[in-house]
Amino acid sequence: QVQLAESGGGSVQVGGSLRLACRVSGGSSSNYCMGWLRQAPGKAREGVASIYTPGGASYYADSVKGRFTISKDNAKNTLYLQMNSLKSEDSAMYYCAADYFCQDFGSSERDFHYFGQGTQVTVAS
Repeated sequence: QVQLAESGGGSVQVGGSLRLACRVSGGSSSNYCMGWLRQAPGKAREGVASIYTPGGASYYADSVKGRFTISKDNAKNTLYLQMNSLKSEDSAMYYCAADYFCQDFGSSERDFHYFGQGTQVTVAS
């Protein structure tokens, strides 16, 4: 059973940076399409970024393009999300997600079967 554990969330000022990490256990990160989703209060969970092929092809939501960078270190079995130039609208619970195959580039919750517990990101203006 794959387990995902996020870390790295916290509070930051507008314009600041955070790096989220997702540690994979019970499986190898190299075997999975992996991504980050987020959910703000009162809103649906949305796809943020994913790495959806073994070769490292990536997807980004339009709202984070140019500011966020997703990466994966298979030797450490860890997925990362580097978040720069943070905006107040980036405030949300961020979830790591994984599945053996992502039919829609890992762009939404539907693409994933395994989820972490989430880590809170708060961007204060």
